[in-house]
Amino acid sequence: MSEQQHGVVFPTGPDGRRSTAAVGRAVVADALRPVDPTGARAAERETNWRAGYLPHVRRTTEAAVGSRAAALDIAAAGLQSVHRQMRVVVDGAEVELATLRSAAPGASLTTETVTGSAEPERELTLPFRGRRLRGAELTDQLDDWVQRGVVEPSCADAVRSVADHPEWLALPGRTVAVLGAGAEMGPLTALLRWGATVAAVDLPRPALWERVLDTARRGAGTLLLPTRDGARGADLVGEVPAVADWLGGLDGVPVLGNYVYADGATNVRVSTAVDALTVRLQGQRPDLALAFLATPTDVFVVPGEAVEASVAGYAARGRVAKLLGRPLRTASGGRLLQRNYVPGTAPGIADSLVPQQGPNYALAKRLQRWRATTERAAGTVVSMNVAPPTRTRSVLKNRALAAAYAGAHRFGVEVFEPATSNVLMAALLVHDLHTGGGPAHEEPWQDEAHAAAHGGLWRTPYAPRSALGLAAVLGLGAARS
Repeated sequence: MSEQQHGVVFPTGPDGRRSTAAVGRAVVADALRPVDPTGARAAERETNWRAGYLPHVRRTTEAAVGSRAAALDIAAAGLQSVHRQMRVVVDGAEVELATLRSAAPGASLTTETVTGSAEPERELTLPFRGRRLRGAELTDQLDDWVQRGVVEPSCADAVRSVADHPEWLALPGRTVAVLGAGAEMGPLTALLRWGATVAAVDLPRPALWERVLDTARRGAGTLLLPTRDGARGADLVGEVPAVADWLGGLDGVPVLGNYVYADGATNVRVSTAVDALTVRLQGQRPDLALAFLATPTDVFVVPGEAVEASVAGYAARGRVAKLLGRPLRTASGGRLLQRNYVPGTAPGIADSLVPQQGPNYALAKRLQRWRATTERAAGTVVSMNVAPPTRTRSVLKNRALAAAYAGAHRFGVEVFEPATSNVLMAALLVHDLHTGGGPAHEEPWQDEAHAAAHGGLWRTPYAPRSALGLAAVLGLGAARS
């Protein structure tokens, strides 16, 4: 990767190329080094990072189990490594990322305000399979998801709390910055329906903004968007100082919501830019709250109850599954249909990393988790919840993932439609902002596991990667249609 780039970039190596693998390898090694020197050396020696990153990323989760200090050390070292290695192009020269903390904006942004025409929704309703669930129907659906292991019980409890307090929905007194305003998984639409004030940031693409503006006009909230010379939007990768200063000047208690996504290496660049923006904005607004969505296709520490449910499901699998399981495992060299956990493990390690998503995706999401961990420990209000597997455009354009999602239900995993995921996760955001980020836990992994809506990946009988290929085969026809 050696093309000319702007804003936040990967560093140029001795050969003149910008190696994403070299940065990913170094960041994981640096994160492990304070608590797991052996793991750090193993990551450094990985010669094929694109194919071999999975166990090393998993190790950054495993090495933190049982020690709050280790978890915080890993998160801090990982963040420091990213900020030390990544660069930013300023006036044609590559300089340290720390420059963005005080750099002057190239040009200031002004604010356009759009006020919705509808009345705010005063009841939590959840779009689900062509209907809107409310009241008893919503409660029944939450109970069903808990019973089938699709969401953790604490997730259902949090959503019920929001349903019991509809006055929370409009987030009075707050301004929620939605970075990645056009993202399918973002909360923009739900928040505007509920009457909230939303500051939307996304690339200056007219078609995207027409869609966002239409949503705002049909909603009940207030939309604030950045403009410059009549053009709407801002490029986070290249305009961190301008966006930070614009957000810092808005009224209301600020919430910085990170919902950005891009393909490949750009995902790391934009996630790094958002992290640099976070650091700069915290200097201006000490009352800043942070919000993230964790991907379900990552490695998490999970409670013993999730392990027990998975083990029970494995023991109770049907006669056909038992008959086919052993020859499939033998033929695949043990790769297919492995147990999700060793019985009796508590807590467990839920490894749902998907090779097709690649190391850049894993690093971008890990960066967000590390920031959430360090800021929560520092006393910042943080909302970070595991979102369910969802049929977004970015997933469905990958044929293998689309097929796997189409067949996932055969292995106890429920894949959500974007409309359902959006409102569910927006409700969890509202809950967290009204409860100081949710309950405090002894270890950071417990914060991450709380209120998780993992779609069943944590409680399925089989290790997700060991069932992925079969799910894809079984779902191929449905994915094509």
